[in-house]
Amino acid sequence: MSVPAIPAAPRTAAGVAREPERFRGELDLTVEPRHGRSVAVHQYHRGALRVLRPLYLDASGQVTYVVVNPGGAYLDGDRYRLGLTLAPGAELLLTTQSATKVYRTPHTGATQTFTARLAAGSRLEYLPDQLIAYRGARYRQDTRIAMDPQASLVLADVITPGWSPNGIPFRYDALRLRTAVTMGGRPVVVDNLQLGSGDGDGDAGTAGPGLLEGRTHVGTLLVVDPRVGAEQVDAARAQLAARLGLIGGATALAVPGMVLRVLGDSTETVSAALLAVVDDLRAAWTGQAGVDLRKY
Repeated sequence: MSVPAIPAAPRTAAGVAREPERFRGELDLTVEPRHGRSVAVHQYHRGALRVLRPLYLDASGQVTYVVVNPGGAYLDGDRYRLGLTLAPGAELLLTTQSATKVYRTPHTGATQTFTARLAAGSRLEYLPDQLIAYRGARYRQDTRIAMDPQASLVLADVITPGWSPNGIPFRYDALRLRTAVTMGGRPVVVDNLQLGSGDGDGDAGTAGPGLLEGRTHVGTLLVVDPRVGAEQVDAARAQLAARLGLIGGATALAVPGMVLRVLGDSTETVSAALLAVVDDLRAAWTGQAGVDLRKY
């Protein structure tokens, strides 16, 4: 089985590998095609992360896994790690059981590291529920994807401001979501999204004119696939333009692919816009129906 390698772990200035982090939750999955269906041939979980039993939502053979965090939220000092390996031809839809909630984290913040290795002909759709950041939250998300040029990646994020005592949104301190995609060890996509007021005890948060255009929710959709061209980018732009109350755009990448950024005032409207683009791609490329991830 040939899969791309994730870049080596960071080292200190002296060239010594850093000590491995201690994680509150860890999850590893390796997926391979077997007899017309994708199956997990290796599964490991420890601490506050695990997956529910595999689901097959249609006849395509794509496997769906739902990630569960029994703890219910990310707290100060929490570190989580998710790792995926997709063999040639493997197809995985990964989602979460519920929203990821980040509560007040006044000291070290909370961190999630997500790595995936996608072999030729594999397909990963990672469509988690929204990230909700509450008053005083600090959160860092590091996503690293090493993929073959003939693999397919669909990756979504929706950021939602949590409740605050005075009703002012954006009372979280700082959110940083960094996504890096490599092919053959060469970076082809780097997206670094940073949001926050810098001081969760401020009176105004970061809402206001000129800041996210006065919107409260941010959605991102990253698609890297050899089938993406001008037609797919134009179709994504048309989907966004048809939705009232949203501000967004779609940009072609240096490699076949596109990234969408959407601003809105609710999780439902932002998520619906991203999923509409995902559904169009699924219908055109695999003949699958739209994503239906009802969890209650």
